[in-house]
Amino acid sequence: MTRTWFITGTSSGFGRLLTERLLARGDCVAATVRKPQALADLKAHHGDRLWIASLEMTDSDAIRATVDKAFGELGRIDVIVSNAGYGLFGAAEELDDSQIRDLIDTNLIGSIQLIRAALPNLRKQGGGRILQVSSEGGQMAYPGFSLYHATKWGIEGFVESVRQEVAPFGIGLTLVEPGPTQTNFGASLVSSGPADAYANTPVGDLRRAFSEGSFDIKGDPGKMVEAMIASVEQDPAPRRLTFGAAAYASIRGALRGRLAELENQKDAALAMDIHP
Repeated sequence: MTRTWFITGTSSGFGRLLTERLLARGDCVAATVRKPQALADLKAHHGDRLWIASLEMTDSDAIRATVDKAFGELGRIDVIVSNAGYGLFGAAEELDDSQIRDLIDTNLIGSIQLIRAALPNLRKQGGGRILQVSSEGGQMAYPGFSLYHATKWGIEGFVESVRQEVAPFGIGLTLVEPGPTQTNFGASLVSSGPADAYANTPVGDLRRAFSEGSFDIKGDPGKMVEAMIASVEQDPAPRRLTFGAAAYASIRGALRGRLAELENQKDAALAMDIHP
């Protein structure tokens, strides 16, 4: 069965690879990217099956206009993939205000506005799927990524709530949570200026590890993209897709730790209710 997909952030990484795989299997793709020429090679090869639009994810009006235009011109879009985003590294107090605003505007608000723009169109056509690319960092946290985690935890909470709101309309939402992956995520990683106070802290240790390239990254983006494609065949839509051994281990550890802490608070929590 051929489908039509709408994907943001298609110039590189997951977005580019997903677009390539979908076109190769005969699907149609509405791809958004900052610079359309980044997809010129795919357009030349696949023609009308690739619809391209320039889109800045910090422009809410443009997001809605682009989504509406895609639905209007393509007729039906089966799957929305909210993929655009980037990383920001640095201790919370090292980051400047513009870095914080830009990250939140792109990763969190941009993703929220994309989903909000898609919902009325999906509702009118009787349903569809939304894949929100999050991260293992949507359920756990590393030092030095506080604002990045804030955007991922934020979008996960948003999706959890919206999933319940739109289930009656046949719209399914899935969170995609990859761990470290062999993509060019590091190339788009923005970093703050280092503060001397953090040189010998976990933040400083991670900064040195990044500069030395000492991470053994094993996540296979090709396998992950194929799993994303396969997920739209599942009914109901899976709530989450966890990708990679590192993501599984880190999320499992975080969840077990939170559950243990919750159990330690059980007596105190139950004592807070009003008893007749």
